Amino acid sequence: MRNLVIFLCLIVLVLIYTGCAEKQITKSEGTIYTQNESTAKQNVQSGTVGKSVKQNEQPSVGRKSAKQNNSKEQTARTAVQTTSDIKDIHFDFDRYSIRPEDRKILSGHADYLLKNKKIKVIIEGHCDERGTAEYNLALGSSRAQEAKKFLVNSGVNSKRIETISYGMERPLDPAHNEEAWAKNRRDNFVINN
Repeated sequence: MRNLVIFLCLIVLVLIYTGCAEKQITKSEGTIYTQNESTAKQNVQSGTVGKSVKQNEQPSVGRKSAKQNNSKEQTARTAVQTTSDIKDIHFDFDRYSIRPEDRKILSGHADYLLKNKKIKVIIEGHCDERGTAEYNLALGSSRAQEAKKFLVNSGVNSKRIETISYGMERPLDPAHNEEAWAKNRRDNFVINN
């Protein structure tokens, strides 16, 4: 009986400890911040993650000046703003050659990547639902590779660009008509930090 009481007490202590534990968040600069899990969830929901984390910064870790922090926050905001402007490019039916209007879009993507040397991108190749799954995977791969080739020829380091094909598996528009198919024949660009 005594062992059972000790065991139950240990379980209660473990539950209390894990419920109150602080979560460590490590930034890429190697700085460690702490905040409890409920605060983290609230911050994510309210969009104030960066502010609350900095308020809870541990004093033993080297602090950066407010000017440096503001500069990094501004850079991050600019990157998020710019990446939201990265548009898909589209393709003609059963083709993987880049259309002239999409070359302009890719030139903008290349400029962005050349200015932001730490940013990596994943190019996702997509197709419409017509054709076999195998054929569409190959066509999606060719589409992604063509976009990658364009970016590399524009000066972007190939190591910063990954490609993947989803074929017809992830349609943007699930309808079964030409308008939907035209939307689904695309390369999607995903920023990968």
